[in-house]
Amino acid sequence: MSKWMMATKRADFNAIAAKYNINPVLARIIRNRDIIEDSDIDKFLNGTRADLYSPYLLKDIEKAAGILLEKAAEKKHIRIIGDYDIDGICSTYILYKGLTACGASVDTVIPHRIKDGYGLNDNLIYEAKESGADTILTCDNGIAAKAQIELANSLGMTVVVTDHHEVPYEEKDGKRHYLVPPAAAVVDPKQADCTYPFPEICGAVVAYKLVLVLIAQKENISFDKVMETELGLELFEFAAFATIGDVMELRDENRLIVKSGLELMKNTRNIGLKALMDVTQTNANNIKPYTIGFVLGPCLNATGRLDTAVNALELFKVDNMAEAVRLAENLKNMNDSRKELTQKGVDEAIGLIESGEYENDKVLVIFLPDVHESLAGIIAGRIREKYNKPTFVLTRAEEGVKGSGRSIEAFHMYDEMTKCRELFTKYGGHKLAAGLSLPEENVEPFRRAINDGCTLTEEDFEEKVLIDVPMPMSYVDFKLIDELNLLEPFGTGNPKPLFAQKDVSFLSGRILGANKNVGKYTVSCGENTRFEMIYFGDIAEFNEYLGQKFGADEVEKLYTGSKNSITLSVAYYPDINEFKGNVSIQMVMRYYQ
Repeated sequence: MSKWMMATKRADFNAIAAKYNINPVLARIIRNRDIIEDSDIDKFLNGTRADLYSPYLLKDIEKAAGILLEKAAEKKHIRIIGDYDIDGICSTYILYKGLTACGASVDTVIPHRIKDGYGLNDNLIYEAKESGADTILTCDNGIAAKAQIELANSLGMTVVVTDHHEVPYEEKDGKRHYLVPPAAAVVDPKQADCTYPFPEICGAVVAYKLVLVLIAQKENISFDKVMETELGLELFEFAAFATIGDVMELRDENRLIVKSGLELMKNTRNIGLKALMDVTQTNANNIKPYTIGFVLGPCLNATGRLDTAVNALELFKVDNMAEAVRLAENLKNMNDSRKELTQKGVDEAIGLIESGEYENDKVLVIFLPDVHESLAGIIAGRIREKYNKPTFVLTRAEEGVKGSGRSIEAFHMYDEMTKCRELFTKYGGHKLAAGLSLPEENVEPFRRAINDGCTLTEEDFEEKVLIDVPMPMSYVDFKLIDELNLLEPFGTGNPKPLFAQKDVSFLSGRILGANKNVGKYTVSCGENTRFEMIYFGDIAEFNEYLGQKFGADEVEKLYTGSKNSITLSVAYYPDINEFKGNVSIQMVMRYYQ
């Protein structure tokens, strides 16, 4: 079950509401997001592209632009090396379009997930040299490629790094010594001496900011004028797409990028993106972070997992609609295949866990030898969500066993793995996610070691649910729901607000959907109050909970519309239901107890 906690941050909500002409409920939610200063509240509610930070605040960006413009003028061959995920694909496309617009001789390489792995490797450096490349430009990688960049330098090539990942470091005498690679220019907001105000941007935003400076310098105009050109607006869409796809927190600049980018995507300037929307039956006028995170984005990621991400990059480069549709359909079909394979792996993992063998394990280490290694992380994430336990999914690879881990807040995955690092041939990661390789004979010793050292308590496994406002459903009206839209876009770092009410009586219910996986209920919160409530969660689990708490007879009465004794506390979000021309308010139940 989940543990509910009320947000208790204090402020003069009525004064904030009066100043910004909003409901005090909104003022409280904004405060809960740690948005305190007047300028930040104003930017949150009314910010536009004009409020984005200047690209010139990024360390080395002018130096990088100068190098690339000089290479372009000299017709030197520039090779962009990206990554196989959404951020890497979008970053590569942004830099390719920007450099092409500057007249550069440029090509692109996206490493193969299995053959190359993440980031630069020696082979990619040698291949670039053999192809006649004078300059390597990285995006969404490179900050940790010190040895590879030294190799490129030794071969007489110039390297420019654009990245957004943490700078590697060594601990000496209690101090961190950062290992910045010896590139001609390094543009990464995570550098200790970079003054960029919001370093939590994705690789595609770093690439986009570099293109603004490139074109501004070439055309001798201001970067904000470049932003509003057709090319600038198209590339802005990809910066927003990648911000969502790389699960960046939708705070500060990121939220403004996504808010404005989604608006631009309604009439996208990119034929490939338009084709992808068409084949996935996406309503462009209603595009949300969810659409990118769970419909469009996975089509890009799937090709990098099961084939090569070059396919996705080609989709965005194409200028013919018929060809774009063909490529988009291929991506969609591959994602459908990926979804089937993922679900099969999830079902297999659940089967193993439910067998009872893992009952006493606080950390789940699941070996699925026949699952495609690129799906391990997705499956681990699904299992972590279901059981709220740190989870590793391991698969058989070309050399030994590979795996991915997904963690919970109370378990620092990388630190715990470090305690048994002798079992791995390779490992890396951070608090909430990790990757590893190990010999197959070490799978079971790893499972034992990671559990033996585990200090998690039962409380750590409880899902924490943060309630924004305890609010009666009777307070909800169309005006409030309309105002809640001012808080969008919702996503990581800016979740949908959550309201709660006690003593909600469930009067009647029915199960809807082709898969019978949606619950629709009429509820009451006192005399003469009735509300429609819908639940998209696990219906079987919900009914099991009701049966345990109230008895099977009461559950049967609920679904036959008879008087029953079912009363719960409900965490909910108010929404609009449109059906056959009728518009009504419905509450979306998120949690119950």
